[in-house]
Amino acid sequence: MDELNVSRRNLLIAGALSATSTAMPLVAEAQPPTPPPTPAKLSLQVNGKQHALELDTRTTLLDALREHLHLTGTKKGCDHGQCGACTVMVNGRRINSCLTLAVMHDGDKVTTIEGLGTPDKLHPMQAAFIKHDGYQCGYCTPGQICSAVAVLDEIKQGIPSHVTGDLNARPLLNAAELRERMSGNICRCGAYSNILDAMIEVAG
Repeated sequence: MDELNVSRRNLLIAGALSATSTAMPLVAEAQPPTPPPTPAKLSLQVNGKQHALELDTRTTLLDALREHLHLTGTKKGCDHGQCGACTVMVNGRRINSCLTLAVMHDGDKVTTIEGLGTPDKLHPMQAAFIKHDGYQCGYCTPGQICSAVAVLDEIKQGIPSHVTGDLNARPLLNAAELRERMSGNICRCGAYSNILDAMIEVAG
């Protein structure tokens, strides 16, 4: 009879032990180590200079520019293609460099903020940003300027946007067009109106 008298405490301990033993994962069989990825060779023309690179195929264009070519003007913001801080121009078209792999651009021409102008000879858009105070903290400014340069070029080429009223006519260079086209570049400081003024000045 005494053998059947199990205290509540002992019962709880026994239950906890059995639950723990069933929840313990099985010991995984030893797996061979994963071999390192095979690097890929590629060539990029960045700001007019040719670069031969050997990169992990998973390297983004943004990381290739920042970590391998040490062009740190292009910023890493959200790393999800939502803020536009990483905007560069590839073959004349603006892209989010965090969303594309470097190996996809073998042989392409890349222009970063460092390739637009120098402190001694600023690009007109850089000079306009300074004149109109189109930045505050400045973190998003390289992407904003690259995007602004590309936007004016898009309008000159007659490429329509979502707010273009007549797709058969050249887009109007107005505030609505500029705001729509720049909407992928976020400025947390809120310098949008100043950026618009800078773009309008450069556009003439």
